[in-house]
Amino acid sequence: MRNRTFGHHFGPWTAPFPGHFAFDFEPRGRGGRGGRGRRRRNRGDVRAALLALLSERPMHGYEMIQELDERTGGIWRPSPGSVYPTLQLLEDEGLITSETNEGRKRFTLTDAGREEAAKATEAPPWAQFADDDTMSTVNEFRKASFGVMNALGQVGFSGSDEQRARALEVLAETRRKLYAILAEDDTESV
Repeated sequence: MRNRTFGHHFGPWTAPFPGHFAFDFEPRGRGGRGGRGRRRRNRGDVRAALLALLSERPMHGYEMIQELDERTGGIWRPSPGSVYPTLQLLEDEGLITSETNEGRKRFTLTDAGREEAAKATEAPPWAQFADDDTMSTVNEFRKASFGVMNALGQVGFSGSDEQRARALEVLAETRRKLYAILAEDDTESV
């Protein structure tokens, strides 16, 4: 028998987390995983990041995705659906060239691309994630969120109707308190 409270969409807790949280920066289309309220990277960020990476050395597309994932501690891993069209655009604009070897395209900056890349390297998009405090906070949020989701899953699948109802009350109160934090004046928290 299917759990009436949680339904079949949430079990057995294989929901695509962490993509549902505001601190996950992977670009996804509207209506995909993540939905509204998430901080999204725009195409310009991907463009600048690719140019900045290519200023260091020639790379394959997948290699660039891995580099951005590594440099941001897993916070920003652009999808192939945003990287490869951007690489094609950069190639069409004459900023990069590609060479296919063993079925893989390796991208290199052109002279015009080096000028553009110089601008992108002044403030590369991944630099905002380099702060240890930011990385630590993001990891703490992820860890706490997974803990809450695991506890919620246990109550949802193993708890009684009364326990599930109480859990829903706790979640509603928690949501209100989190929004109240955002509504506070910044001077109050200092």
